[in-house]
Amino acid sequence: MTAMWDAPTRSPLHGGRLHMQHGPIDLVLKAWGDAITIDRAMEAAWQRFGTILPELCAELGDLRQPLTTRSRIVPVASQVGRRMVDACLPLSAEFITPMAAVAGAVADEMAATLAAHGIAKAYVNNGGDIAVLVTPENPLDIGVVPSLARARPEGFIRLHAAPHAAQHFCGIATSGWRGRSFSRGIADAVTVLARSAAEADAAATVIANATDLQDAAVIRRPARDLNPDSDLRDLPVTVDV
Repeated sequence: MTAMWDAPTRSPLHGGRLHMQHGPIDLVLKAWGDAITIDRAMEAAWQRFGTILPELCAELGDLRQPLTTRSRIVPVASQVGRRMVDACLPLSAEFITPMAAVAGAVADEMAATLAAHGIAKAYVNNGGDIAVLVTPENPLDIGVVPSLARARPEGFIRLHAAPHAAQHFCGIATSGWRGRSFSRGIADAVTVLARSAAEADAAATVIANATDLQDAAVIRRPARDLNPDSDLRDLPVTVDV
């Protein structure tokens, strides 16, 4: 199923960042540490990156299925797929599929790869869904961008680990009807900080869906009319407010 995608690419960006892209997955990574450790960790992340999209495509049919509070076994084997299911299952009292956490789960997997190769401070930004790795001595400031038109931070959130923690993973994700994925609500943007990017991704999706109003000024269309492959099927999604 991955033949439609070109081979993964990577390129350096200013500020010591690295850009990786494969089909719809578009990441910016940044790691701190000594040069040798960073090079080795980034190479390991690059090797892992090339395997993620084929794994997800192989399980796409199952990952697009709605979860329920009665779900016990979800037939996915990939690590990223399991991250998606684990993040979404606690929220499955409402309609949700594991795809609600896909961007965050990919970011988490890449951050975990960096950590496994000696990186103590890093972030992986997957289109605004961000996995963060920090230590008590290495906090990280995340910029808040209220306006995509201006596209510059107007505030910052400082993330840091507790004094007794050797490392700390967390995630930030944003969802809304103006975003790159469909939303059933009217929020321009809902941003969530959670224990992982996958959990933040799923929670932001649910909160954005619940930020709602029934009004003639809110225009909705069935998700399948906009994307025949959407996991939201015939559910109405917001196209204008």
